[in-house]
Amino acid sequence: MKIIVTGGAIIRDHQGRILLQRRSDYGNWGLPGGGMEVGESVEETMRREVLEETGLVVRDSELYAVYSGLRMQYRYPDGNEVVFVMFIFNATVDLEGETEEQGRVLIHHDVNNESLQLEFKELHEIEIEDISSVQRPVFEDLRSGTTSILRT
Repeated sequence: MKIIVTGGAIIRDHQGRILLQRRSDYGNWGLPGGGMEVGESVEETMRREVLEETGLVVRDSELYAVYSGLRMQYRYPDGNEVVFVMFIFNATVDLEGETEEQGRVLIHHDVNNESLQLEFKELHEIEIEDISSVQRPVFEDLRSGTTSILRT
């Protein structure tokens, strides 16, 4: 089994809604982010992935939590099994002119087709069962107000 280190971002709009990405690889919703490349820091990974998947430039970020352990095991549709170590950041971006008129849907043409949809949702609107299984703990913790940095 392979360990994959990822960097992801909690991006909020001016109403406090969280940006969710519906991924093309497995169709579930989750936070923008992805796997670390050789030579990157986890913050650089998060910034690169956010730019690739949303077109947004991260202006500022702060570590929210690190997730590891048994809950981070994942089986891809092709049968590959991995364990994620997820570094999740609270990230600030400039959304001026980046959303449609209601401000809920992010406008971005994803050249790599990683994002099927990009939408801001209130925490209470998010259906946990629609979230990628390895990211569900993040949303459960956001709802419960958990504040520890290391989470297993």
